[in-house]
Amino acid sequence: MFSANTAPDIPVIDQAYSKLSNSITVEWRAVPGATNYMLTAQDGDSLIETVVKNSPGTVTGLKPATLYRITVRSINSGGKSQPSPFRKVKTVLAAPVLSVRSLSCDSIAVSWKAVPMAAGVSVSLMRSDGLGRMLKQNTTNTSLIFTNLDPGALYTIKAYAWNANGMPGDDFTYNQRTSPNAPVDVKVAFNGGALRAVVSWMPSEGALTYSVTVSSGLLKLRCNTSSASCTVPSLQCGSEYDVSVTAYNDAGSSEPTDAVSLKTIPCAPVNISVEEDEPGRLLVSWSGVTLGHYYVVFVKSDDGLEVHCNTSYTQCHFQSDCGFTYFISVFAYNKAGQSPLGDVFNYTTAPCCPSDFRAVFTSSDTVRVTWAPVRGADLYETRAAGGSGVVLCRDTATACTLSALQCSTPYDITVHSFSEARGSSTSCAPQHVATAPCSPEIKNISKESLSLITVQWQPNNEEATYVVTARGEAGLWHCTSTRNSCTLMDLPCGSVFSVSAIARSPAGQSFPSYSIPLETAPCCPNDLTLTQVTQSVTNISWSVGRGAQTYVTTLESPKGQAKCHTLQTYCLLGCITCGTNYTVSLRAISETGLTSSCTYQGYSSSACCPSGVKLYRLSNNGIRVFWRASDETINYKADLHGSKGNFSCIPSLGLSHCDITKIPCGDVYTVVVAPVTDKGPKLTLFSSFCPKKIYSVTCSGSSVGMGKSSTFIKNS
Repeated sequence: MFSANTAPDIPVIDQAYSKLSNSITVEWRAVPGATNYMLTAQDGDSLIETVVKNSPGTVTGLKPATLYRITVRSINSGGKSQPSPFRKVKTVLAAPVLSVRSLSCDSIAVSWKAVPMAAGVSVSLMRSDGLGRMLKQNTTNTSLIFTNLDPGALYTIKAYAWNANGMPGDDFTYNQRTSPNAPVDVKVAFNGGALRAVVSWMPSEGALTYSVTVSSGLLKLRCNTSSASCTVPSLQCGSEYDVSVTAYNDAGSSEPTDAVSLKTIPCAPVNISVEEDEPGRLLVSWSGVTLGHYYVVFVKSDDGLEVHCNTSYTQCHFQSDCGFTYFISVFAYNKAGQSPLGDVFNYTTAPCCPSDFRAVFTSSDTVRVTWAPVRGADLYETRAAGGSGVVLCRDTATACTLSALQCSTPYDITVHSFSEARGSSTSCAPQHVATAPCSPEIKNISKESLSLITVQWQPNNEEATYVVTARGEAGLWHCTSTRNSCTLMDLPCGSVFSVSAIARSPAGQSFPSYSIPLETAPCCPNDLTLTQVTQSVTNISWSVGRGAQTYVTTLESPKGQAKCHTLQTYCLLGCITCGTNYTVSLRAISETGLTSSCTYQGYSSSACCPSGVKLYRLSNNGIRVFWRASDETINYKADLHGSKGNFSCIPSLGLSHCDITKIPCGDVYTVVVAPVTDKGPKLTLFSSFCPKKIYSVTCSGSSVGMGKSSTFIKNS
């Protein structure tokens, strides 16, 4: 009867054996009450224990080909039993550790290290897919080679060692693939635009990846892929490549395929140069390139027109126009295609010469130049060459004003157009112009007479006509000359002028000279009137003389002179002698002192009055008037004025009396005896200067009474 408090019975080993080189398996009968079993493998001092639940049990961690003592003990809560009787068991040989590699696409080499205690090794090989037959070799060596295998096929290799008794040890299994065969039917498709090649081939059995090698000299490009084509980028233009393909798998690589030659497109031509070898013709040249069979040059102008040239040489000619920008591209060609686009060469021809060129003088020293805009011009330069230098004007506008030009000078005016790319147009024809004459300089103004003025100037122009102008309120007066002086005629008196001169020529008209002031002498009064105020006083009046400020009037005779200086237009002259002929003169004086001497018709003062006037009574109521004549050559007239009538008498020449008949008596008469001129009686003038006498004529007796005389002076 089993008790839980006592150890279980000792187990009995039925059998013990080794199937693996590191373990021994033990079988025993079950022990009642045992919950676990302890297996023990002892090799000398080495002891390995393993606890298991039931039979069979395996002890692991053992050494190959080693003899062990195997015991079993049963275990429960009461303790462990005593060890069972031992069994001696030897572990089998260790499996050879294979080193396998595919030597070529149809062979596999297998090698291993010598297995201790082994008498030989058995190696078998068979395709993993079961196709074909199995190959097996027994050997006492440590390597062998399987040949005539299928390329790229996966093989399973199994090897084990056996001992002297022929007992096999552990086996070792290894899967190995043969390396692939080289691909076939390799083709190369070149893409010139992208400078890359697409390489394709027929797949090789068992190949996992492929490597494409594109080589040229020391340069090698590779492309790896798992498909049957590969794109090789970044090829160089103008190069010849050898293209080969190698197949790979985990066993290794195939032999490279035979090289396929690849010629890429040529590189873009370089060293492009453009020049105008003659006006209107461009020469485009470049350096030849490798693999370039022929060239095409494209020339496109900035107006969109494009032309091209095909040539096997390295230069081409094109027609060109001024002011255009040409975009020039040169391509090289071969069977592979067109070269990449190289540098686009810009060439701008010199801008055209301006057209519709006009030069118009806006003044004698300033010319305005205009022209039509031209293609390609960024800037215009107007140059006037002549005289002592060059006048320049630069502007982006199509007009320019050249100022400060030298007068009376021929100039060559040229307009050049400029561009930043090409510079200036150099073959533009000049326009010949001449500036207007220089302004003359008045040197002298001389008065030849009151109305003739001679103007002199410094002639400083060639082939010029000079015009002198006197300008004033009175109007304009001109004179013209090709020399150095001219005379202004018929200038009005009493006027102020500004005198200037200009020069004229076919080129134009100069600026006027500086003005010189000119004043003509004042005008003589047109009307002059003399009025005798008294026997010794005469009043002279006159009209205004233009330009005169003061006047000096003079009455002159051998007996003396009377003079008056006045600001007015009249003057009283005293000390006039009666019966005297005077010359009348007047000087008109301007504010600046210019004087005009004016002469007029002579003036005769009134004849002298007679003296000693007396009246005598005649018969028949007549009266005789007596006087003393002042001049026997002058005749006289006697006038009597009374309330009963007016009476007069004129004697024959030379007599100093005359008679008045039938004069009424009993009246008072005013008697005046006055001289009479040969032009007729001047009673109003002369009688007023002679004294008046009053006489009373009575009617009784023969006497005539003389009353008090009176003298009246008439003021004018």
